[in-house]
Amino acid sequence: MPTRKEKAVPVKTAPVTVADANAPDAPAEVPPEVVKQVYEKTRKSLIERLGNWEDQKSWDEFYRTYWRLIYGVGLKSGLRSEEALDVVQETILAIAKQSKEHRYDPKAGSFKVWLMNMTRWRIGDQFRKRAKDTAMYHFPGDEEGRNTSTLDRVEDPDAQKLDRIWEVEWKRNIADRAIATVKQRVSPRQFQIFDAYVIKQWSVKKVMTELGVSMAQVYLAKHRVGGLIKKELAELGKQLI
Repeated sequence: MPTRKEKAVPVKTAPVTVADANAPDAPAEVPPEVVKQVYEKTRKSLIERLGNWEDQKSWDEFYRTYWRLIYGVGLKSGLRSEEALDVVQETILAIAKQSKEHRYDPKAGSFKVWLMNMTRWRIGDQFRKRAKDTAMYHFPGDEEGRNTSTLDRVEDPDAQKLDRIWEVEWKRNIADRAIATVKQRVSPRQFQIFDAYVIKQWSVKKVMTELGVSMAQVYLAKHRVGGLIKKELAELGKQLI
């Protein structure tokens, strides 16, 4: 097995369109109540493990930004919820430690690829841990198990599949950030119209009836808010990819 090298390595990924977010490989949406519960639980534990690091506020923000991305990729790779939560914590802790030691070199590769590789290693760790736990038990009649190492039999994240999952979830995460940012810049009313027409995909007639607005207001909100989101997506793309 190759030696682990936790550095950014350029990885070729297949182009993924926005439509791919609805493909079978795309993780299912996490219910809001689960999101809140998981967020508070892992955030508190992570902050405690970071200890008195002077950059705690920045890491809290980093966690808020990327935990769902890492968690979703872990789940879709085949991990259980608790295992995916461990991946979130271990990935962010590893990144924090490497950053503190100035081990991340932007010249070696993009942040996007670096974060993916760091996450990939932690997902692999969880599968290896699961294999060791499984090896403690003997199942009568398991002839295959007598001749095959558990590490060889346990599910392990396929590289190309994980690349596809990461690409879809990365774009979803960036889109969520862009929408959240723009929401703070426009009026609540205008965002409500945009959300109903574009995100929830209500018909123009339903938006007009339910929200008591004109057709012109619907199209204005779509144009203005949509334009701001497009610009924010482009800016985030320059910063992170």
